[in-house]
Order: sequence, then C-alpha cells, then structure tokens
Amino acid sequence: MKIGFNAEDEAFRKEVAHWLSEHLRGDFTALRFRGGPGDEHSFSSERKAWERELAAGGWVGVGWSEEDGGRGLSLPRQVIFHEEYARAGGPGRMGHIGEGLVGPTLAAFGTAAQKQRFLPGILSGTQYWCQGYSEPGAGSDLANVQTRARLDERGEHWLISGQKVWTSLAHESDWCFVLARTEPGSRGHHGLSFLLVPMDQAQVRVQPIQQLTGSSEFNEVFFDQARTGVDNMVGQPGEGWKIAMALLGFERGASTLGQQMQFHNELAQVIEVARRNGAERDPLLRQRIAQAWAGLKVLRYNSLRMLSGPQDGSLRREAMIYKLAWSTWHAELGKLAMDVLGDEAELLEGEPYQLSRLQALFLFSRADTLYGGSNEIQRNIIAERALGMPREPRA
Repeated sequence: MKIGFNAEDEAFRKEVAHWLSEHLRGDFTALRFRGGPGDEHSFSSERKAWERELAAGGWVGVGWSEEDGGRGLSLPRQVIFHEEYARAGGPGRMGHIGEGLVGPTLAAFGTAAQKQRFLPGILSGTQYWCQGYSEPGAGSDLANVQTRARLDERGEHWLISGQKVWTSLAHESDWCFVLARTEPGSRGHHGLSFLLVPMDQAQVRVQPIQQLTGSSEFNEVFFDQARTGVDNMVGQPGEGWKIAMALLGFERGASTLGQQMQFHNELAQVIEVARRNGAERDPLLRQRIAQAWAGLKVLRYNSLRMLSGPQDGSLRREAMIYKLAWSTWHAELGKLAMDVLGDEAELLEGEPYQLSRLQALFLFSRADTLYGGSNEIQRNIIAERALGMPREPRA
C-alpha cells in the first residue's frame, strides 16, 4: 500500500470540507449523521435531494474515470473525500449501489450504449439501483439461483420470473440488476446471466420486510414475467457469474470507505454517550472502546490495501477477508453501544416502538454476520480461495 497526502492534496481537503460546510446545512441540516445501517429508511426523499446536490457539486463518481463521466480522482483524494464526508456528518448515500457497484461494473463490462444510457443518471443523482442477487434458497450459496429468464417469441425482451430477497431499498429504486438463469437445465454458476431490469412495471412486486428495528429498508421482490430489453444484458448469456463476482470485487473497493464513514459516525456517538453518562470511567468499557477504535483503523488500512490494487473487480486476498472483518467488528460495536447506554438501553424513546439510533444499531447489526454471505461461508472463501486449502467435503 502506497498512499500519502502532499500539499496539493491537503488543499483539496480544504476544498471538500468547505463545500460540505456550505451545503450540508439549511434544508439538509437534519440529514447530518443519518441514514446509516439500521437507519437507511430515514429521510429518503431528502437524501435523494442531497444526492442531486452532491452531483451538482461534482461529488458523485469521484473515483470514476473522466471517460465515464467521473472526476478521475487519485486514491489519496478519494480517501480525503470520504474522510471529510464522515467528519462533516454526511448522510448515508441513497445512490451508493449505483455509484459503487453498477457504475464500475458497466465501465468494465458494459457496451458503449449501456454506458451512455445508464451512467449519466447515476452521476446526476436521479437514478437509483438495487441488487437482485439473494433468493430464499440462494443466499450465501449464490450459485443456487433459481430466478429464470427466457427470450420472448420475437427475441426482443427477456422475461424474468422468480423471487429475490433482502433487496435493500428496492422500494426506492428505478432499476435492479438481476442474476438469473437463462440456460434451461443448468446448475451452479453455469448458465447464469446479468440483466438490468426496470422496476416500474406491473410484473414486478416489491414487498417490505419488517425487521427487528421496526423499519423496512429490506424487501422481497417478485418477478412475474417481468420484461427487459435484450440490450439490457451485461456481457453475454452465461457470463453472469463472472460479472456478479467482479461486482462483488467492486463492492469491496472504494465504496467500503463510504461504509466505514458510517461506522466512524456510530463509534463517535458511542464515545459521546460514554462521556455524557460516565461510562468512560469504567476501565473495561474504556478498553472495549479503544479496541473498537483500533479495529476500525485496521478496516480502513485494509481497504486502502484493496484500493491500491487492480480496479478491475478481481478479489485479491486482502479483499476476501473484508466481509468477515467488518461484520464481526460492527456486531461487536452494537453490543458495546448497549453496554455503554446501560439501563437506558432497555427503554424506548416512545411509542410505537421508537428506537434510539444506538438501539437500532444493536438490533440491525445482529444480521451483519449473516447477510451478504455468512461468516461460515466467508471463512470457507478465505480458506479455499485465498489460502488454497482443500475444499470442504460436499455431499
């Protein structure tokens, strides 16, 4: 990892900080430090307006190449942007799936027409995306996808049927990228394709999933002969697994800095509460707070290692440990938050079921070690793909 900040970079830091201080106020003041994990349902329309504000200032796609409409910022300047965004209390990004996942995937695998059609909407903060990967029987075992797609009689549209689950912000999204089986009789990672599907059609039904937190940023999505044009397939038929894995590589790229920005804000709130209620005087809690701070630093430096490598979506060994590392860290932060709150953790702010942000953090983080690939699956990936150990015996 090679990263450092020169005088020009520090001048850029002042530019970012000044812009945020000038714009994250007025109508946007209420958004500061909101919209993180467990709070993603909050202020959705206001956060979409904030996306447009960011876009107008040139702060969407800062790491994208200039050829694709981005700013082409260097790695140090991308880090600076995320650091200052966190420091200013920038809200959770409504457009992060488009900016962090779809955009880089289309840049790597999309046609010129697909880039021209979809990238401008992401960069302008006017088009929102969700991810159609997980299914009731294909979560950690993603290769077991059963959602199917076939061409219509004219060969002009793909017709998609199946169900996706745990689809973040599907109810707020304009498009969904869907991993579907397009080769009848295929199994495992063979015969899968990567399709871009419009959400605004009668054949797509979004059903919220109410969580322990009382919120519903996750959804089930049902496709009943949903239609998308043949030109909305990324890559060739049967290349879906390759593209899906590359997208997961991008997920462990620059967007991880945005995720850690939210973690930073949550840890800062835990520390603030500890100072306010005297929990900081407990030596064991002080030690756990210090361990959480150090753990977040380690996550950051590992992300910088990941970003210092190829930006083609390939999963380097340090990228393979990231999901296991952050989910475990975040679950422990939720426990720490409850212990710092003490008796206050057992009380609701009001009815109906009004959770504080730290209570929501605790409940939401119970799922971190499951979704996106359980910790058990992640350890298998590390052992088999990163370390080259024998594969786990399968029936």
